Amino acid sequence: MRARAVLCALFVCLVLLAAKARAGEQSFVDDSGQTVRWSKPFGRVISLYPAHTENLLALGLDAELVGVSPGVEDLPGAAGKPVFSYHDDPERFLAAGPDLVLVRPMIERGYPKLMERLRGWGAAVVSLQPHTMAELYDYWRKLGSLTGRAAQAEEMVRAFQAGVEREERQAAGIPPGKRPRVFFESIHSRMKTFAPDSMAVFVLTAAGGVNLASDARPVRGTNIAEYGKERILSQAPEMDVYLAQRGTMNKVEVRDIAGESGFAAIKAVAQGRVYLIDENLVSRPTPRLLQGIARLRELLYTKPGAAR
Repeated sequence: MRARAVLCALFVCLVLLAAKARAGEQSFVDDSGQTVRWSKPFGRVISLYPAHTENLLALGLDAELVGVSPGVEDLPGAAGKPVFSYHDDPERFLAAGPDLVLVRPMIERGYPKLMERLRGWGAAVVSLQPHTMAELYDYWRKLGSLTGRAAQAEEMVRAFQAGVEREERQAAGIPPGKRPRVFFESIHSRMKTFAPDSMAVFVLTAAGGVNLASDARPVRGTNIAEYGKERILSQAPEMDVYLAQRGTMNKVEVRDIAGESGFAAIKAVAQGRVYLIDENLVSRPTPRLLQGIARLRELLYTKPGAAR
């Protein structure tokens, strides 16, 4: 009887301990469909996407960030950190001892063996990439939850929303008929634009522009949308501004756009209103989208002149 009582007491203790552990556990389904669970903040993070890196640093996670992807050397706090690539030998990741590796869905799909090895070693691999503004806020909150910076993430959301309201007030007094009609190019070689609910189009409209490609359809659930030259040229008489993001995704120059066959018929090209904007200010899901709104408003409301 005594032994049975001891066993019963031990069972109750185990049940209570398990319940306590579950009570402290957090979880969500990431953008690749994986369920992520954790009970304490991750403290050794490798980021394989520049936007993850920029946001983690904005949340004050300098010490916790033990590895970054290429192309972030200009970010305050990123210089000097070990640089990792999904092309690296998995053993290099193991040597760094991460407990969390942040990727994007395209990396999850493209390098499944690396993801499997990392998870096999006990690291959590989390795939995140927002495409819309609603997803952006949720994304920041997920980063905060994973790293014990939930309060800082809420402050990031609050400060960003306040900034957007300030920028939108700047454009609020512009009558609809005076707002420039804009085609916003995402990839010149394929004549693609942005999805209507993308962050880039949000930046455009918040700056006071009108998106001429509001009928575009996104490609495979991304923020990129098909359009094509024929549809672009059909907007030629109404197009006040031809805008293109410029960066890794779209290595384009104004002369490439202005010299494109048939584009001389476009009103914006004829009037020298072909502008480029840094893709990091319109496509990367970070607080720098506010800078993108301000910069884009400057471009849209500058007097027609030489193309830039």
